[in-house]
Amino acid sequence: MTARVTTRPVGTVTRGTTNPNRLRRMDRWIAAVHGAELRRAADPVAVDLGYGAAPWTAVELLGRLRAVAPRARVVGVEIEPERVAAARPYEREGLAFRHGGFEIPVPGRPLLIRAANVLRQYDEGEVAGVWERLCGRLAPAGGGSRGGLLVEGTCDEIGRRHVWVALGPEGPRTVTFATRLGSLERPSDLAERLPKALIHRNVPGEPVHAFLRDFDRAWAAAAPYASYGARQRWLRTVRDLAADWPVMDRPARWRQGEVTVAWEALAPVR
Repeated sequence: MTARVTTRPVGTVTRGTTNPNRLRRMDRWIAAVHGAELRRAADPVAVDLGYGAAPWTAVELLGRLRAVAPRARVVGVEIEPERVAAARPYEREGLAFRHGGFEIPVPGRPLLIRAANVLRQYDEGEVAGVWERLCGRLAPAGGGSRGGLLVEGTCDEIGRRHVWVALGPEGPRTVTFATRLGSLERPSDLAERLPKALIHRNVPGEPVHAFLRDFDRAWAAAAPYASYGARQRWLRTVRDLAADWPVMDRPARWRQGEVTVAWEALAPVR
């Protein structure tokens, strides 16, 4: 009789705290920038990695992706078996839940892996290895496709402030800062939501510190635009910031309270 081999999930259990609609900013950005890749794919599979104690984020991700890619499927992956069991009643066509971790226990190569508020509890030195492992599970580039996308970041409890890194099969691409503009006193308020790879680097001499410093200065200089509303002030701020930093997106995304910058400009000093 052959013994059954079981694979232990890779990673550690998170706190699992979550709230409905918490990841809306990240989801909308994914739909906007990655929707075309999802539409073109023969089997557009997305993974909600570490969805937590309740399955809301996976349920919401499916709805938001299907708005731009009707054939998209979502697999929620959790390292805590009890959380998977609790999520199973929510399964339906296009939505499933699996026990697992960073090994990503789904067939084939997913076109999207979203890992929100997962790496915050890990040591900074572990992040590169996790990123490499997850990027290795993404759909490869080729045939006009840039391949799969890993989106990893952190947000506050109700999703007002969020910062994430987008990575492809080749590694990190961009960093996006997103906020509800009415809640913002200054752009550096977002520093407390920097992902693990950057949060300990917000110190003098590091690029992310210089970026947030310049962001605050541009925000202060744009103060006269506040009379037209926080959105107009943000638009002017980002336009000025783009003169010195490699801003990768356009005003249509800025209007959403976002700005995306090339990873290379903010990458930690080694």
